Amino acid sequence: MGANDEKVHPSIERVILNIERVMIGKRQATMLALTALFAEGHVLLEDVPGVGKTMLVRAIAKSLGTEFKRIQFTPDLLPSDLTGLSVYNQKEMTFEFRPGPLMGNVVLADEINRTSPKTQSALLEGMEEGSVTVDGQTRVLPKPFFVMATQNPIEYEGTYPLPEAQLDRFLLKLKMGYPSRAEELEVLNRLEAYHPIETIDSVLSIEEVLELQAAARSVYVDESIKNYLIDIVSRTRGHHQVYLGVSPRGSLALLKTAQAYAMMHDRKYVVPDDVKSLAPFVLGHRLILKPDAKYSGVKPEDIVADIIKTVQVPVPREGSLK
Repeated sequence: MGANDEKVHPSIERVILNIERVMIGKRQATMLALTALFAEGHVLLEDVPGVGKTMLVRAIAKSLGTEFKRIQFTPDLLPSDLTGLSVYNQKEMTFEFRPGPLMGNVVLADEINRTSPKTQSALLEGMEEGSVTVDGQTRVLPKPFFVMATQNPIEYEGTYPLPEAQLDRFLLKLKMGYPSRAEELEVLNRLEAYHPIETIDSVLSIEEVLELQAAARSVYVDESIKNYLIDIVSRTRGHHQVYLGVSPRGSLALLKTAQAYAMMHDRKYVVPDDVKSLAPFVLGHRLILKPDAKYSGVKPEDIVADIIKTVQVPVPREGSLK
């Protein structure tokens, strides 16, 4: 990614190094996941089984000292299995609320496309609103609240693919990818005797995570950067291979993600490289391609990358970066 050669915020570097004790060769995926966390968004991980998706989420939760919850999505899963439900206590003669696994800080929604749209919607309500409705009562989710949902791209039988309108709720979409030969050998050597996930401790408190999220919100974005961002998004709406381009929600997502990415690199302002680096991951899953483009193997991320090459990079005015 464009800013990999930059220094990283000391607190973020501690988290990354801690996660890298478990995850080998996944620095980009780690950086992107943390960017979404500090931008107060959520991540969709789409990849084949066994490449470390679950382990990445567990390592993030342990590094941040947050409560980790895992939900295995199945066809018979009900919305109440996520949100919790009220149970009648005969002794007290009152209803007691028993929270579901969605009431955690870091939630792994495993194989989200294996459950019904009704249950998917319960998860997406929590992601979007930061609260869930149970028995007519709104219950606020804890902060920070971060969802990483996974789906398997090669198994379609018995699945319920997320509609485009729901995909739009994820701040970014990423893939882990297979490790290199050297990285895979290192995995075998490290896990030969024990699993390192059991040895890592938290390096940030929940209070520090909330402070970093607030710091990301305060990162300065120059008007020239905002116009650059809008130029990229606008061109997705008129691209000859795109049926439906990125909505204004996508523009806001790219802005928030760029702010968090700048904060993670210990800057108080966004630069064009932040936008360029993040745009394929933030905008790609928000595009609906035309059938001929889809069936010819065109990838949305490649369209975004091609658009970026055609948009003039702004030169910030002198003194505009604070």
